[in-house]
Amino acid sequence: MTDRTKATAQYPTETVDQQGRGNVWRTCAVLLPFLWPAGRNDLKSRVVLALISLVLAKLANLYVPLVLGRLVDDLSDLTDTTGLMLGIPLAALLAYGLSRFSSLTFNEIRDAVFSRVSQNAVRQVALKVFQHLHSLSIRFHLQRKTGALNRFIDRGTTGIQFLLSFVAFNILPTLFEVLLVCGILWALFGIQYALVTAVTITIYVWLTFAITSWRTQIRRKMNDSENEASTRQVDSLLNFETVRYFNNQSHEIQRVDQALTSYESAAVKSRESLSLLNVSQALVVIGGITVMLVMAAFNIRDGTMTIGGFIVVNTYLMQLSIPLNFLGTVYREIRQALVDMENMFSLLDEKPEIIDKTNARILDVHSGEISFQHVCFGYEPERLILDDISFTVPPAQKVAIVGPTGVGKSTISRLILRFYDPTSGSVTIDGNDLRDITQDSLRDAIGVVPQDTVLFNDTIYYNIAYGDPSAESEQVYEAARTASIHDFILSLPAGYQTRVGERGLKLSGGEKQRVAIARAILKNPKIFFFDEATSSLDSSTEMAIQKNVDEISSGRTTLMIAHRLSTVVSADEILVLEHGHITERGTHHQLLTSAGLYAHMWQEQEKERATAHIGLASDNARPSPGATTEAGGN
Repeated sequence: MTDRTKATAQYPTETVDQQGRGNVWRTCAVLLPFLWPAGRNDLKSRVVLALISLVLAKLANLYVPLVLGRLVDDLSDLTDTTGLMLGIPLAALLAYGLSRFSSLTFNEIRDAVFSRVSQNAVRQVALKVFQHLHSLSIRFHLQRKTGALNRFIDRGTTGIQFLLSFVAFNILPTLFEVLLVCGILWALFGIQYALVTAVTITIYVWLTFAITSWRTQIRRKMNDSENEASTRQVDSLLNFETVRYFNNQSHEIQRVDQALTSYESAAVKSRESLSLLNVSQALVVIGGITVMLVMAAFNIRDGTMTIGGFIVVNTYLMQLSIPLNFLGTVYREIRQALVDMENMFSLLDEKPEIIDKTNARILDVHSGEISFQHVCFGYEPERLILDDISFTVPPAQKVAIVGPTGVGKSTISRLILRFYDPTSGSVTIDGNDLRDITQDSLRDAIGVVPQDTVLFNDTIYYNIAYGDPSAESEQVYEAARTASIHDFILSLPAGYQTRVGERGLKLSGGEKQRVAIARAILKNPKIFFFDEATSSLDSSTEMAIQKNVDEISSGRTTLMIAHRLSTVVSADEILVLEHGHITERGTHHQLLTSAGLYAHMWQEQEKERATAHIGLASDNARPSPGATTEAGGN
């Protein structure tokens, strides 16, 4: 992975300005299919209807000043009864009201009809990004900043909705309306009015672009600070227990406050620059309006313009001032939306490290034999974790891997699940190289109980049923019974509907692992993989679970990673991993007699267990403060 990929995997920060103007067009090209979705005639018809409504709304809006000018002239001279009804120009009054109502109504129809198109686009893009994130390799997710990624997706999807709604139906039609107004003013009152209008708009647009480009840099700093604050907050809350262990609440608050202080400073600068932009825009618009009204006043004095003409000029200018102000706001939002969307789309640029071959086969497990042949692997090229590892897990046999912490035991599980590919050598199941089969079929065949069990913030039932979402309720309950957790669940007030909290915080480590075991049992896989599956259980529960594990893995290929050697005594073969090599192999009794690392680890753990039992017995024998014996009580 290149340095750029590493940086982006941690925190995609490229923006439109940083990557070049070409990415603006790239972003628009990505969005264009959502304006005219293939295979969705219902959405295409909505786009057409929205465009028709847009044209009708603009025509009605352009007609309003002309009707109003004519109405003023008619009201100024009621002595001419031509065209009057009931002594007033009723037709002109009705035309004015109808024009204004039509403009508003067609705009609302446009927005209502197009809303389904924009919402569909937001949904499809969000799903595309979410699906892509799940396709990325575990290396990306180990380096990611969850809070920042969530902000990228949230802001990016919001930007899409804004861009689809306003670029197509506001910005371009507004510019077209400005050109038509200039043409109407030229035709009715002379080129000088059109020139003043054009110059005012040009200065306004230039000023808006210049100041907004400067503001974008400030807004980017504000976004970076907000992302950092969000990331620190999420990280702190996810590690809530660790924070409490070390009593570092004040330290966490200080870290978050540093990020929030940076955000506060950037937000204040952003608001100050916005005020400067608004004042500058108002000065340009009001200046143009004043110049044109002075010109109209001179024309009225000279008799070349009627009062109605003055009203037409004033009304057109007032109507233009609204979209001009709107254009400034929308431009700023479009710039920000493009930045937010580019950040989100940068996630789509991430390439999965592990991908299926075009001709990858579906794994059909027959015997379930797992084989490592001369496997070498390291997370970094300069540091090998596994060095020339070779072993075989025969069909329906149980093989355990033990060794000191950090020697690569869990790395073996990641290679079997193909989270990574070996640097050299091969991993096969039933003779099929994992690189030649689909990842989905591989993982469907393996049931995993991980060392660090992370549960969804949902019910216990949901977390067990996650092993097979289509399973019947009785199957879920039976899996819980096999994992020795059914009775515990029934003892809870809400039973299986008890919510476990974020990452399963409301359950103990042992309870979480039993849920994980039940989940793997429900999956009913051809191959079992237990990664420190009983590491968080007390001795009595460990024995019960170990018995269940032996029962459910009987007749199935099983690979176990273990720290507690008592859990691997019944294994058909035990592999001892040290310094990236398999240094010993054999049954429990064979390894004890060899007096190697395994025998030494067994002796040390037996001493620890004996010490723990002595301490527990001493605690149970010692009376609690204030307690009296039964005899004393009598």
